Amino acid sequence: MISVNDFKTGLTVEVDGDIFTVLDFQHVKPGKGAAFVRSKLKNLRNGNTVEKTFRAGETIGRAQIDNRGVSYLYASADEHTFMDNETYDQFTLTSDQLKWELNFLKENMNVNIISYKGEILGINLPNSVELKVIETEPGIKGNTATGATKNAKVETGLNVQVPLFINEGDVLIIDTREGKYSSRA
Repeated sequence: MISVNDFKTGLTVEVDGDIFTVLDFQHVKPGKGAAFVRSKLKNLRNGNTVEKTFRAGETIGRAQIDNRGVSYLYASADEHTFMDNETYDQFTLTSDQLKWELNFLKENMNVNIISYKGEILGINLPNSVELKVIETEPGIKGNTATGATKNAKVETGLNVQVPLFINEGDVLIIDTREGKYSSRA
């Protein structure tokens, strides 16, 4: 058990039978009434974000999440196959479980699998990945007064706003948390 007063960003907790990670929290001490903790939690089973308020000092269960290194092997229809790097066991996840992550996954990429008591909840991507631009419009000279951007499609199908100097074939570093262009590789 853990007190809500000890919340930290990234902490995993069990609330009402679901597993959540703490995205944001705020301790509130109103002038009248009892103190409380307002939090923003992400459900690790379905990806939904909820806001919950707890009384100060309230205790909730702490969820022990396991992270293991795995390799993404291939996709077939609606299933994606991964292999555990230590035991070489293979398992599959559906596209529904990997909605956001599919924008960044390439074959043979190493990621971490998140599991709770044997139940696979999803994967953790690295903070940034290198992806090749497969389609973009040419930049127009003289159109750069205010840091203009254009649309570029990368090899995974993700559309990203990039500076005008980016061309097809360039390899970009993309931030996986926000899905935005960081720099050229």
